[in-house]
Amino acid sequence: MNTLTTLAFAWGFALFSTSCAAPSGSHGAESMQLGNFSVSLAVKDIVASRDFYEKLDFKEVGGDIAQNWLVLQNGATTVGLFQGMFEANLMTFNPGWTHEKATLESFQDVREIQSVLKGRGISFSLEADESTHGPASFMVVDPDGNSILFDQHVASPK
Repeated sequence: MNTLTTLAFAWGFALFSTSCAAPSGSHGAESMQLGNFSVSLAVKDIVASRDFYEKLDFKEVGGDIAQNWLVLQNGATTVGLFQGMFEANLMTFNPGWTHEKATLESFQDVREIQSVLKGRGISFSLEADESTHGPASFMVVDPDGNSILFDQHVASPK
């Protein structure tokens, strides 16, 4: 596929995805609300990576470079830079958060999402303790080996 064809495909997919999005208030089994989405990048040199993403107009909105992690945003797009913390890049969903890290009044708790996925036969590489409330995490791996972290930082909504 040439670059123009790839861009046209990506644009078409974006339009299709937007037009098929579930209503934002639905919490039924047919549509999980996964929360804020970001990409967490395992970087070799956090300073070089920060400098690169700043050239793409990303702004630092969180983290601590002394601890080798930063969070950058461009609009609603969030990229986390992590040096020495992860073996590979991963996708991250934060149930209960908007892209501005504001806590939602109503959302699906991470343990509820985990339960739905278990019912659908998904295997876990890390599970949240279902007997707890509040912040928790679980991780799944897609068929191609991509890790997906569900990381809830806020109190359960119920």
